[in-house]
This record gives sequence, structure tokens and C-alpha cells, in this order.
Amino acid sequence: MSRLDAVIVGGGIIGLTVGWKAAAAGLRVVVCDPAPGRGASWAAAGMLAPVTEATAEESELTRVGLASLTRWPRFAADLAADAGVDVELRQDGTLQVAFDGDDRRALDELLAVHRRLGLDSQWRASRQCRELEPLLSPRIRGGLFAPGDWQIDPRVVVTALIRAFANRGGRLCRSSARRLHFDARNSVGGVELAGGQVLAAGAVVIAAGAHSAVLGGLPPEATPPVRPIKGEILRLRADPEDLPFTRTIRGTARGRSVYLVARSSGEVVVGATMQEAGFDTTVRSGAVHDLLHAAIDLVPAIEELPIEETLAALRPGTPDNAPVLGPSSTPGLLFATGHHRNGVLLAPFTADAMLEVLTTGALPAEAASLGAGRFR
Repeated sequence: MSRLDAVIVGGGIIGLTVGWKAAAAGLRVVVCDPAPGRGASWAAAGMLAPVTEATAEESELTRVGLASLTRWPRFAADLAADAGVDVELRQDGTLQVAFDGDDRRALDELLAVHRRLGLDSQWRASRQCRELEPLLSPRIRGGLFAPGDWQIDPRVVVTALIRAFANRGGRLCRSSARRLHFDARNSVGGVELAGGQVLAAGAVVIAAGAHSAVLGGLPPEATPPVRPIKGEILRLRADPEDLPFTRTIRGTARGRSVYLVARSSGEVVVGATMQEAGFDTTVRSGAVHDLLHAAIDLVPAIEELPIEETLAALRPGTPDNAPVLGPSSTPGLLFATGHHRNGVLLAPFTADAMLEVLTTGALPAEAASLGAGRFR
């Protein structure tokens, strides 16, 4: 194979989106992943909720999340056109509810943060919450409604991305990248695959999620500070005509945090735990118990739904919970990783930023705060 413009290591929603946008721009691109779309992207709930996720400590991440959310309608339309499938982007808002007095005080504080940041977050009394979602528990003490939050099914998105990437001329290599390949100038010049084949390229983009720091040949000074953060998640099944709720619901009940996402297909997603457990992906019985207990406290009708799937996946965490984008200190080595809980939300923003890096060599100004150099 002739020399490529870029090899992307990792075929989750980030790697596939960067690959699709690069191929659409005319670059010769290969995405390497033995099971594309089947990692954290497959487990994700698909909440596009920068308002609900906003905190005082992460105002820059909130800014980036809002910037990416504005790109999602065009991103979804372009993806649907290139893949030939509707990816079903929905704007139903998020209702974040309080189960007891402590939760109510926490939401009051969060509302004050949202107002300082200028976000559209509205207080709803308990009666108003049940007008939005009639099957909420009568114990709900009120909540915050973020009407601007969206949701998407990540499984539909990654399936569409694989098709769109191929339709734009990209090549999907269903093999693991074993190590970086260096050229005679000691710049990264491609990757060596598990079978020994070398893919030569002008740039290598590490988009391998939680595994981004373990690729062979990564120079110590250029290794991204990415670690795995385990998340367990459940999928339940409801009658599509009789869903127990329609918009995303979040809350804490008896000290257990949970979110619930309903799909038009009848799927109900309940998630998600957060645990520092290395690369372990087993599902703990206690995690299933806690998630179901909290979900039933908020929406009692959940109790009647059958469990369709339990799954654990690894989020790529960083010291500041924000992604690592752009050039590393090693020539030819680029990063698009470390998105933690926000990989789905930040996919359009990341793809735009990385396309600029691939074509000009530098991050755009709006993404400069996410560069790898901030951790040196």
C-alpha cells in the first residue's frame, strides 16, 4: 500500500468520526481496530447534555461541550446523507430530579452554577416534574429541566460511521496496531499491525480510548495521561408504545446516582457506575443492584421491565476530565483521546479540530486549551 495521509488507531466514535471527516476532505485514511465501534461507544447512553453535565470546576469543558452540541444537527444530517440511514437525533431535554431534601439542596447549588454560566436550566416543582413525566415517583421533591439537551443512540451512530467512512473512500483495517513505526528521521511514520504489516503514513492519530497510553513504541515524554475508568450500564426493554418516560431523567436516590434514557425502539438505558479498576470489564452484581434500585426509586414502573443486557466498558479518563487533542511532542504523532464521559457529545468538535490539525499542523484556537502540552 502506498503511503497514507493518516492512520487512526482506534475505531470508536472518535476515531471513526475523525476518519470519516478526513476521508470526506480527500485524505487517504485507514482506521485500525479489530472490533470497530464495540468499545465504550457501544456501551454509551448517548446523552448530549453539556448543560446537565456542567460544573463550576469544568467551565472550559462546558464551553467545548456547548460548541460541539451546536454542530450535532449538521453532523447528524451529513452522516445520514453519507451513510444512507437516519441517526435519529432527538431534542427532548433532560430532567434532573431531587429524591430528598439533600438532593434538593444540591440541585439548588447546581442551578446557581448554571445561572452563573448563563445556561438554560429551569427549576420545576415536583408537580411540574410529574407533568413532564407522569410516572415519576411521588416522592420527587422537584428538579432542573434543561430543554436544550439532546440524545442519540451511539450504536446507530457508529454503525452509520462505518458505512459513511467506507462510502467516502476510507479503509477500515480490522486489526490491532501493535506499535508505532518510526522513519529514518525518528518521526512517527506509521504503525506496525499485530500481524507484522507496517502501514506507512504522514501522521498517526491515537484515538484508542482507554488504551491510548499502552500502544507499543510510545515515547515516555509523549505518552498521554489517559487511564481506564470502568462504567457498568444496563439495558432494559419496554413496549415502544408504552415507555415509562420519554426524556432523559437523572437523579440521586439514597446516595445512588443514576440516569435513564428512553429510546423510540423501546430500549431503556440505565447507567452508569464509575470505578477505578484498571482494564477489568466484568459486571458486578452490586452495580446492577445499585443502578436498578436507584432507577426504581425515581421511576417505579422500571421494576416491571426485563433486563436485556448488562455491560461494562472503559472510559478514557484524564487528570482534568477533558480530552487530549492535537500534536504531541513527537513529530507525526497526534492525539484524539481522553474524552471520558463526553466522547459522543464531543465527536463533531473533535473531528473538526483534528481535520484542521491534519491539514495545517495546528489546533484551531477554540480547541487550543485541549492540547497535549497542558500536561507537561
